[in-house]
Amino acid sequence: MSGSVNRPVGRRTFVLGTAAAAGSAALTGPLAASASATSATSATSATSATGFGYRDDGSNYVVDTGADLVFKVSKTNGDLTSLVYRGTEYQGYGGKNSHVESGLGTSTVTARQSGTTILVSVAHGTLRHYYAARSGENNIYLWTNKADSSVSATRYIVRVKAGLFPNDQPDSYTYTTSTVEASDVFAKSDGQTRSKHYSKLRVTDYDYIGWATGSVGLWIVRSNHEKASGGPFYRSLLRHQSADGGGLYEILYYGENQTEPERYGLQGPYVIAFTDGGAPSSALFPGTLTTSWADSLGISGYVPASGRGRVAGVGIAGRNTAYPYTVGLANSAAQYWGPARASDGYFSVGGVLPGAYTLTVYKGELAVYSTSVTVTAGTTTTVNTLTVPSSNDPGNATAIWRIGDWNGTPGGFKNADLMAYAHPSDVRAAPWTGNVVIGSGTETSAFPCYLWKDVNSGIVVHFKLTAAQAAAAHTLRIGVTTAYANGRPQVVVNDTWTSAVPSPPTQPSTRSLTVGSYRGNNHTFTYSVPASAWLTDTGAYNTLKIYVVSGSGTTSYLSAGTSIDAIDLLA
Repeated sequence: MSGSVNRPVGRRTFVLGTAAAAGSAALTGPLAASASATSATSATSATSATGFGYRDDGSNYVVDTGADLVFKVSKTNGDLTSLVYRGTEYQGYGGKNSHVESGLGTSTVTARQSGTTILVSVAHGTLRHYYAARSGENNIYLWTNKADSSVSATRYIVRVKAGLFPNDQPDSYTYTTSTVEASDVFAKSDGQTRSKHYSKLRVTDYDYIGWATGSVGLWIVRSNHEKASGGPFYRSLLRHQSADGGGLYEILYYGENQTEPERYGLQGPYVIAFTDGGAPSSALFPGTLTTSWADSLGISGYVPASGRGRVAGVGIAGRNTAYPYTVGLANSAAQYWGPARASDGYFSVGGVLPGAYTLTVYKGELAVYSTSVTVTAGTTTTVNTLTVPSSNDPGNATAIWRIGDWNGTPGGFKNADLMAYAHPSDVRAAPWTGNVVIGSGTETSAFPCYLWKDVNSGIVVHFKLTAAQAAAAHTLRIGVTTAYANGRPQVVVNDTWTSAVPSPPTQPSTRSLTVGSYRGNNHTFTYSVPASAWLTDTGAYNTLKIYVVSGSGTTSYLSAGTSIDAIDLLA
């Protein structure tokens, strides 16, 4: 997702986000990469733009940014009740406003101007939420501080009127009415599926989300997610489009397919940004945005840049250079991540709150190394070259045969790419059944990325062994990336040897495989297969049957299932 094209777009153009690691404003649609002058961030405006200010209309605080944006915040509950850009109202559908979660209810709402900044503060129990406007900018900066579980605040949703940004993308269900699953997965008449869950993107893959026409772009630029949960590879709903209107989301914590407990504290800023149709300014991106102008605003839980530190690593040895590596930092209070340089594994993760962290090195999405680091405000913690032990990477083990790559994802398996933005029942999916022959050259692409108890349990892998191999016991490994309803593999070799039913590892309890996410807890099942299980005829094919077992789940694609990372038979 790099590069750009400098030409206008039609009204049906949509844009997802750019990868933060790419460090550019490159787009996924035919949009100019540069932001318009009306969207540029000026963090050091010396004077107020003409018209900049706010007033009280009795029901709302009305904020004029002095540019092309005027917005209103309810004095009753802190909802964003109006979002007018260049005279057009964008906010609201179905009688609903834009707000934290589904609306906070009665709150204490105040507003004040500090030089070239206006801050609207919302207090609801222990929760604090903030809207900030900067003179001359078409941006709204938002922070949300959830202190505890007393308030169910997991997201901010910008509700957008219908018809302003029509599209027919994977996360749109404007043109479909048939429900496939629950009340949020739909099928079009041509058999393609749509859902708000089908964003395609992991958190690390995007900086912003939204829509654009030839003359206007409306975006949410995400925060750094330091108080979110799930790490860099977490997927969640980012936007939707329906007959009622559209929604853009900043997910602070979402209860679906979560691998970590909820973190509390101030999250932000995330930014609602309008442009003339181009991308939002890269100065707004997480990792780039500076907010020294907010240091003295009194935002609850706010920590300025001077109160943060950095972790920098000299390099990472023992890498498999065919794969990207990511370095993550996490504790119970915060999470951060950054890419390791391809040439030597150098990494630098900044803006980190002080404290002790677990540093994890990921090969793809598979954790292969961890250590501890302590971050101090105002300093850089330097980490000497980290060496990933060969035994930590399962891909280094010598195998008689292997299906897939040990990278913590089902990438390369049949239907894997489609599953990030479609339901398994989608007409574009290849058949989920079909057996695999080792040596065919299509072992991985022919093997389905997901296995379900009620869909394709019992898939068969055919393989030959030499006389020496058949005379010895071997370890079979099956790596998985998540599971639904405690689905896990039990294997049968040559219809004569059956493994025990393995215990289920800890996995998220919610839907995953049918809502665009394979990201759970990577786990490797191992099976010690005795020599007596193999065929002694070296010209005959041995058979490995893989079943999904569980007493939970329902039927079809909601029966117990699991996502495959790699399968191999060790030498």
